[in-house]
Amino acid sequence: MIRTPPSPIAVSLGDPAGIGPEVIAKCWDNRADFGLPTFVAVGDPRSLEAVWDGPVEIITDLGESDRAFDHGLPLLQLLAAQADTPGHPSVAGAHCSLDCLEIAVGLARSGSAAAVVTGPVSKEQLYEIGFQHPGQTEFVAERCGISPANVAMMLAGPTLRTVPVTTHVPFAQVASLLTSAMIEARGRAALRGLQRNFGIPEPRLAVSGLNPHAGEGGRLGQEEQELIEPAIAALVAEGWRVTGPHPADTLFHSRARAAYDAALCMYHDQALIPIKAVHFEDAVNVTLGLPIIRTAPDHGTAFDIAGQDKADPRPFAAAIRMAAQCAVFRAEAA
Repeated sequence: MIRTPPSPIAVSLGDPAGIGPEVIAKCWDNRADFGLPTFVAVGDPRSLEAVWDGPVEIITDLGESDRAFDHGLPLLQLLAAQADTPGHPSVAGAHCSLDCLEIAVGLARSGSAAAVVTGPVSKEQLYEIGFQHPGQTEFVAERCGISPANVAMMLAGPTLRTVPVTTHVPFAQVASLLTSAMIEARGRAALRGLQRNFGIPEPRLAVSGLNPHAGEGGRLGQEEQELIEPAIAALVAEGWRVTGPHPADTLFHSRARAAYDAALCMYHDQALIPIKAVHFEDAVNVTLGLPIIRTAPDHGTAFDIAGQDKADPRPFAAAIRMAAQCAVFRAEAA
């Protein structure tokens, strides 16, 4: 059992037609085996009833959560305009998932919840109702009054943490989008996040190159010399422990991982392939740079298996555990 955070974890159910309700219910069913603290779901109870016959405790205040958690899954109820069928997303479900996210973030911002764990949503459905953000991360940052440029997405597992500088953009655009300022900002968010959320006083950050062999002295690309090295130098001048640029193909074996606390990678797959290879079932998406703690499982809505009792709850359980761990570190540092 992990140490108990100062208040419950708020969990948004995500898209009601996806696997979010199922895996969250399974987390409550297996709460002792998974070592989970008290958490409160936010969403439509009908999405839980469609995939689970376990007990739900409707609450109206997070102060009731500890008592309710012993008897059933505590739920702050938010009814969608219509009930969704698992595997069949709808506009009504998209509205519900966005409202649940808004409420969960609000609970964390107010201090009523120690952290927020966000269930998977369908960006395609959200875009149909006018959602203007690339994803939940940018939405949460805006609601917290933080520029998306100053937050970073960390994928964290037991032995590896990676942070991509660029995220959901075509690979052909990566080199043109990279700037020293962007690399600095992501690196700084990662380093401060390692201190605040993971309790590491003097974090070590390893920075990857963009090109094969980290550019091989400019013969295989200029980005290392022109963009990455100046960003590393700026962070080192601030007193941070930062090394690189390292060739990405030698950065993730076990001996290399022992030399750093997180790896800053230049693009999406450079960060996500190693973390999923090493920690496919227990990697957690942690948003760094926010005044609140936000984590998420590293999977999507999986509409194709929703409602079939096939969804694995372990990634979501890992996200809840990590949210609680981060909350404890922040509380101890306050």
